[in-house]
Amino acid sequence: MLAVQNVTRVFSGRPAVDDISFTVDGPAFVGIIGRSGAGKSTFLRMMNRLTDATAGRICVEGRDILSLRGRERRAWQGQCAMIFQQFNLVPRMDVVSNVLHGLLNRRPVLATLCNLWSRADILRALEILNRLGIAEQAQKRAEALSGGQQQRVAIARALMQDPRIILADEPIASLDPMNAQIVMDTLRRINVEDGRMVIANLHTLDTARRYCDRVIGMRDGRIVFDGSPAQLSTGAARDIYGADHSFNEAATSTALPADSAADAAYAAQLMA
Repeated sequence: MLAVQNVTRVFSGRPAVDDISFTVDGPAFVGIIGRSGAGKSTFLRMMNRLTDATAGRICVEGRDILSLRGRERRAWQGQCAMIFQQFNLVPRMDVVSNVLHGLLNRRPVLATLCNLWSRADILRALEILNRLGIAEQAQKRAEALSGGQQQRVAIARALMQDPRIILADEPIASLDPMNAQIVMDTLRRINVEDGRMVIANLHTLDTARRYCDRVIGMRDGRIVFDGSPAQLSTGAARDIYGADHSFNEAATSTALPADSAADAAYAAQLMA
């Protein structure tokens, strides 16, 4: 389904992504891990065509999406939804309108400026919010929600696009452990239940092991690990993070403290 072939992106003479290649067959949950500056975000932005590649090909079912221009490029961005670390919501706009903005690239400019939406679109947005456990927040301003709720609104906006691939750029980096677990549970459910490929940039090893079918480790723009979560040993993690034997894996953990585990389980149950 996805073939990344010798992809490179150079900024000011320095490669941010350096000749990377891998393939993904089917709707897997792929985690990309590595320290800040490893090239993870640049790669996702190339996949979504927010950044151009310097060289290489990214093929989805045989079509090189890096070669798309104009209308075809915009259509691809509708099929490849992006979720950002800082949510990228309109703070003073209500939640359901933020979700409906997932349809912006398919609508006439005038209808968008006048905030005119069909009944079918509104009902679908509410259905998605209900699925993610936040339907009761639909009429609130986005800025009134917690960070975890805002990230679920961002996920709902992505689902409104009905994408084939969801790209999540550090989706839990600004969240507390309980909300991080809820957001990752949500992405995993979407991957399993909808059959959508999810590619998520992550900082934490325990998150990658728990949720991902496959883990790719990047360091200085290159892939230095590509394997299953079970193969992500402490030694492999040292290579990915460029650390010595003093590396403490617990420093990257988002594991819940014991007294929060029951709360997280209850929250996940409410979303089921």
